[in-house]
Amino acid sequence: MMMPRCGVADIINGTNCMKSVNRNHHHRQGSGSPFHTVSHYTFFQGNPRWPASQTHLTYSFLPGTRSNAIDPVANAFQTWQRNTHFRFTKEQDSSNSNIKISFECGDHGDGWRNAFNGPGGTLAHAFAPTNGRFHYDADEQWAVGATPNSFDLETVAFHEIGHLLGLGHSEVEGAIMYPRILPGVIKGLHRDDIDGIKALYQV
Repeated sequence: MMMPRCGVADIINGTNCMKSVNRNHHHRQGSGSPFHTVSHYTFFQGNPRWPASQTHLTYSFLPGTRSNAIDPVANAFQTWQRNTHFRFTKEQDSSNSNIKISFECGDHGDGWRNAFNGPGGTLAHAFAPTNGRFHYDADEQWAVGATPNSFDLETVAFHEIGHLLGLGHSEVEGAIMYPRILPGVIKGLHRDDIDGIKALYQV
């Protein structure tokens, strides 16, 4: 049985992650969570968010990003754009982009508590506003769409973009911000995810 490894982050602004899970494991939010619970969705402690004047966010892919991840991540940003007040634009130059996406392995400089752990367990993680880092675990089996024994790049992107915008985890299993996913499963935005963003940004 896979045990949760998300805890209080040892980094500025905090981070959160999506986990793989087997069918016999059910997540329960612990009392040590770094999130403030509101309804079923949650926010990071202190409710960090992008400034009201910053509704246009740019994103870029760092060298080494898998080529088959580009379109799924772009699709995920466009779906979030259709359901929020944000606009997202991809940039080639990562030096000035608000959000930087990459594939990383093991301890990759995010603090020892946020090191990736190889196949299984943590799939990806992202930082609360306005840090902008979004990392996939390069050691996982990734795919586009519902593929047995692999994780859907777009589904995980939906989840991590939610963190980049300020959402914590949701207790609603159907929500994209639910912290666990089975291989071969695809998901999209849920009413709970959209309600959470609207509540956080009061829009």
